[in-house]
Order: sequence, then structure tokens, then C-alpha cells
Amino acid sequence: MSGPTRDSVRHSIAERLLTSLEDLVRRHRALGPHDGGGGALHDQALHAELIAAEVAHELAVTRSALHRHPPLR
Repeated sequence: MSGPTRDSVRHSIAERLLTSLEDLVRRHRALGPHDGGGGALHDQALHAELIAAEVAHELAVTRSALHRHPPLR
């Protein structure tokens, strides 16, 4: 039995990225809006920074995996 093909590995990498991003969106939408205290804008800025950091992490993981499995030319 042969191992996975390069295309199937790259497809799995792409599927993992999409699933991770979908989970991230669901998780952050579930947090919902914050109660309107004086720090609401500060909370929103931190929330946005957290989302950006998570997306950047997922992209870095995906980019690294794709570099390990470059497309055939």
C-alpha cells in the first residue's frame, strides 16, 4: 500500500486551515458583544487583537506545512 500523494497531503493541509478558521469564527461569535462598561472599546480592541493573532498563527502553521510539501512542477 502506498502513502498519501503530494496532492492529497496539500488538500489535507488546506482542509485543516479552513476548519481551523471556521472554528475560530464560531468561537469568537459565541463570545458575543460585551456588556457596555467603560472599557468596552478596550475589550473590543483586545478581542480584535486576539482574533488577528489566532489567524496569523493558523496561516503560519499552514504556510510551514505547505513548504514541507511543495507542489510538483
